[in-house]
Amino acid sequence: MRLGKSLVASTALALIAASGAYAQSLTIATVNNGDMIRMQALSSEFTDATGIELEWVILEENILRQRVTQDIATSGGQFDIMTIGMYEAPIWAERGWLVSLDGLPDDYDKDDILPAMRAGLSFEGTMFAAPFYGESSMVMYRTDLMEAAGMEMPEEPTWDDIAAAAAAMTDRDNNINGICLRGRAGWGENMAFITTVANSFGARWFDEDWNAQLDSPEWLEAVTFYNDLLQNYGPPGAANNGFNENLTLFQQGRCGMWLDATVAASFVTNPNDSTVADSVGFALAPNKDGMDKRANWLWAWALAIPAGTQQEEAAMEFINWATSKAYLELVAEREGWANVPPGTRTSLYENPEYASIPFADMTLRSINAADPNNPTIDPVPYVGIQFVAIPEWAGIGTAAGQEFSAMVAGQLTPEQALERAQALVTDEMEAAGY
Repeated sequence: MRLGKSLVASTALALIAASGAYAQSLTIATVNNGDMIRMQALSSEFTDATGIELEWVILEENILRQRVTQDIATSGGQFDIMTIGMYEAPIWAERGWLVSLDGLPDDYDKDDILPAMRAGLSFEGTMFAAPFYGESSMVMYRTDLMEAAGMEMPEEPTWDDIAAAAAAMTDRDNNINGICLRGRAGWGENMAFITTVANSFGARWFDEDWNAQLDSPEWLEAVTFYNDLLQNYGPPGAANNGFNENLTLFQQGRCGMWLDATVAASFVTNPNDSTVADSVGFALAPNKDGMDKRANWLWAWALAIPAGTQQEEAAMEFINWATSKAYLELVAEREGWANVPPGTRTSLYENPEYASIPFADMTLRSINAADPNNPTIDPVPYVGIQFVAIPEWAGIGTAAGQEFSAMVAGQLTPEQALERAQALVTDEMEAAGY
């Protein structure tokens, strides 16, 4: 049945190509993550069926964010399809920078998209970006090292559990770091992780009157805890490590634990890439003992069409192909169900073949536990868990991230990093009129 659906999708694309509807190419900007690189490798299927050529611009995520933001804000027209996320989609849609995805066909089945993903990529009830994969964050850990230490990871750990496990698994003589965490500066890099830690410690970016709160005791406790984990149990050069660097370290067996995006699960359990594939366990993101807010985020890397492109119809056809049920089946057919892009469709988690994969349930539980409308313990005037959904966030998050990265590099104390971040956030928000 699934192969039949793929055949139907391919036949439909072939008919479109035969009609002469397309005789052009699309330029696609995307991030250098494994799922996107796989999409590029499989995209010859789309080109063969439609005749639409594809030009790929694949970038590290900080650079991608800078390039697509600059291009769309200046109507540069470099890209026909952009890879963006839940932060950009509603803000850019409100400004008229994106094409509505109402043009997707009925059999695309938008209702099948997980509600959290669809809501995060919509503006006023209309979807403006289609999720290629969705994620929350969770704990990935070495079961063999935990067993050797005589410990067991709870499914719902506290930060105390994480610190104890990191200490027990650290083995400097054998180049094993107890924990790997993001340290590279960027609003979607270290600040994504640090913000979730802060949330779980009872901190918040702003009070209800938009006053910056980085000088609070809760922020100091959270940032000090994060910094101590990396200084005591993290890898050398942690201030330079983002998602891909930590993924490599974990795959090489050099991390006892890694707290990061749920999408990484398929890469750390793939025996072709990971030396520890057969000894990886999963747990929910931690909370502080006595607090009811976990340090998990909500995100989707999604495909969007910038307003003004001359290739709107072709771009819509590609998004239909790349984020469809048929694409998931194509990946499963070529590389197995464990490697399909996760976190986007309800039907994927209802599929018995996918539901049996060890990380599937924990991924879905993590996504469902994330609430961007209530990201913190105390009330806040914003939505967003690992980001603040205001236009100024990209600037203040990036600037603050540089201070915290300098802290991890040993150039600042937590107190100094927070003092500087508080000052720059306050100045930016006052200048913006909050």
